[in-house]
Amino acid sequence: MNAKLLIRLSLIFNYMVFAVLLNSVGAVILQVQRTFDVTKAEASVLEGFKDLPIAIFSFVVASFLPKIGLKRGMLIALGLVAAMCFIIPVMANDFWYFKMLFAAVGISFAVIKVSVFAMIGLVTDDTKEHSSLMSTIEGFFMIGVLLGNVFFSLFVNDADPRSTAWLSIYWYLGALSLVAALFLLLAQVNESASKREDTGAWEEFLDMIKLVAKPLVLVFAASAFLFVLIEQSFMTWTPTFYQDVLKVPASMGIQAGAVLAGALAVGRLLAGVILKRVHWLTFTLTSTVLVGVCVLLTLPLTQNLPDVTETVTWFNAPFVVYLFPILGVFLAPIYPTINSVVLSALPKYMQSSMSGLIVVFSALGGTTGSIITGNIFERYGGTNAFYFSLIPIVALCLILFLLHKQVNKQQHA
Repeated sequence: MNAKLLIRLSLIFNYMVFAVLLNSVGAVILQVQRTFDVTKAEASVLEGFKDLPIAIFSFVVASFLPKIGLKRGMLIALGLVAAMCFIIPVMANDFWYFKMLFAAVGISFAVIKVSVFAMIGLVTDDTKEHSSLMSTIEGFFMIGVLLGNVFFSLFVNDADPRSTAWLSIYWYLGALSLVAALFLLLAQVNESASKREDTGAWEEFLDMIKLVAKPLVLVFAASAFLFVLIEQSFMTWTPTFYQDVLKVPASMGIQAGAVLAGALAVGRLLAGVILKRVHWLTFTLTSTVLVGVCVLLTLPLTQNLPDVTETVTWFNAPFVVYLFPILGVFLAPIYPTINSVVLSALPKYMQSSMSGLIVVFSALGGTTGSIITGNIFERYGGTNAFYFSLIPIVALCLILFLLHKQVNKQQHA
């Protein structure tokens, strides 16, 4: 098999594994409320235990990874996650175990995401190819989210909220992590272009900090933060929204998260094709506006729904149950597109450091979005919590124009 194709497939598979682990947070937030009597506000901190380690460790390791080896770092991360997955079904009997699980997942994903983003630059030759591969990998990430939500829903006992049988899913997730590590071992990639032989790790770390001062990076930071705030508000709280607001069973709420992820996957895979023909600014602006339109069209339909949770199925659910996930198609392409545009505007030796900053900004946005949404959800209801997303949607539209201006400056510098 072609060496570039093999490493691309390995990156996709590793990213999919972490898609399942990371985005199980919505299902776990719902389940810990049911199993351990945790409130919504308390459960929302799981997003922080996932995202803050991502932010901290990606900032620390991004400049050091090329020296250690991107592939070696990914293998260590997969081993850590596998170990935690095997511990959970044996020992987890309280909420704090899940905090530790998501902290380990966050630390590992920091390494995986920085490595994957840096490797994309090593196996692509121009901006359009970079954007296409980025969107494709992110599309498969959402397929992983979809499969993960469906898989989780199969382990949920709707009749017995106290049942801990759902924890056995972690045996399978641990095994999947080991398979991903084996697949990565078989892939070969030349990492020399990601290294600067004339500098040490400390100098590269300082260079990464200096990157933050660039106007391009500052504007990108705002756009990535806002996007992930929007995305994680929907992704994390969709299962709870479906159960509490749309009055569906818990397992069906988790499956709804899979449907939303499926819409995101479709959107990102389509973006991989469309971006070869359409300018990225036109595409992302149109997508952002359509997300806002979907919110305005669907949320009014959540009013005055009958309280018949136990009788609702996919065959007799209210129309809004099917309509809501459509926003994922338009939400999907924005993040990988802006990431690719910024990365491809920089030299390859800077892309590992920039990848670390991308993960930092994204993690902070995800944590902020989840906690804000969780608290609004608790105090004012799920519909108002999702209406809140209109504020960052409008702000993101404005920031995209500034990002376009800064990218042009960087490319003509």
